[in-house]
Amino acid sequence: MMNDKRKALGRGLEALLPSRGNGGAAATNSRPLGYEPSREAVAVAEPGNAVLEIAVEQIDRNPHQTRTHMDEEALNELAASIAASGVVQPIVVRPAPGGRYELIAGQRRWLASKRAGKSSVPAIVRTVSARQAMEMTIIENLQREDLNPMEQARAYEKLSGEFALTQEEMAERTGKSRPAVANFLRLLKLPSEVKDEIEQGRLSFGHAKVLMMLDNAEVLVRVAQRVAEKALSVRQTEELVYSLTQPAEKVVREKKKADPNVRAAEQELERLLGTRVEIKDRRGKGKIVIEYSSLEEFDRILEALNH
Repeated sequence: MMNDKRKALGRGLEALLPSRGNGGAAATNSRPLGYEPSREAVAVAEPGNAVLEIAVEQIDRNPHQTRTHMDEEALNELAASIAASGVVQPIVVRPAPGGRYELIAGQRRWLASKRAGKSSVPAIVRTVSARQAMEMTIIENLQREDLNPMEQARAYEKLSGEFALTQEEMAERTGKSRPAVANFLRLLKLPSEVKDEIEQGRLSFGHAKVLMMLDNAEVLVRVAQRVAEKALSVRQTEELVYSLTQPAEKVVREKKKADPNVRAAEQELERLLGTRVEIKDRRGKGKIVIEYSSLEEFDRILEALNH
């Protein structure tokens, strides 16, 4: 299962990096730790086919970078590693006017190399259009594990808006499920105060999915701030939201008679579907009631159920 996931994660960016041959891949994968190519090797290397050593000051930032936060401690650790052992994986750049290069993938490695005092960094040069470079950058970001949910949401929004990709196409290129892509895009509709809490890491993606069950913006903001201030878990947030969306008497009555296994199943479905779910069970028979507040949400729930 893990191997399948890794293959899926790699497929999107590789599909956007057309190679003229296998030489570049072989050269990159076979480099020993801290490898420094000879001047002769650099002199005969051609863009797209080999790893070149390019001056760090000759490389410009990527104007399409969707990543807005950088962990300083992690960056310093990477810089220390590069100072000791060099850059293991080359960055990817494209030619720019005036003999310069524009970064496509590998922003952290480039910044850490500068911080480590390196004069050059190993790079693969790709001759691609600005549009292709933008798509490659966004997909490379989405394949990372350390983006916060709002950065991921904005990246998906860019893929949808700039490249007219469907949710299914975005899911395929990034190795995510289609419902996951839909849920990330839903984050963009949250009030700005809630988005800020997510951006700062005070609320997780799991918290956000539960909070989106609330259809009143003012209530949503108040609950989100309470969850953040008290550092409530996702499960505690579910209970809080549930108490607000159900009449008090009904909650008390249901708590008295609810089977803990049934309630656990309800909570699991609510996490998966991002909406209120009620299971009415009587001795192994009953029904499942799934709530929705709009036709758009109805379509999203159907899509999630189909996966």
